[in-house]
Amino acid sequence: MFDIGFFELCIIGVVALLVLGPERLPRAARTAGMWVGRAKRMVTQVKRDIDEELRQEELHELREAKESLSQTRESMNSFKEELNKQVDSDNSIGGKTPTPDTPSDSTRPNESN
Repeated sequence: MFDIGFFELCIIGVVALLVLGPERLPRAARTAGMWVGRAKRMVTQVKRDIDEELRQEELHELREAKESLSQTRESMNSFKEELNKQVDSDNSIGGKTPTPDTPSDSTRPNESN
């Protein structure tokens, strides 16, 4: 985390031993360990909170996209219905339309041969 090697830890230990003395050094090490643990838990909690916020934001964006797709689908379906109605009304006005099974004049074989 702090990129401290073994040699640096030895120097810190020797300086702490000289400054604090052998009686107070274990209590100081325990207190330092407690503070380091608290800092790690706090960093982990902040990371978890940020990840949760990002996940919530992504879910919100996905819901908006789903809503937009639903609206587009509804408008496409209504357009399709209107188009079908218009085609049906044009067919009833114009009479019978050729079906794909009956060949048109241009596709009939030449009977004069």
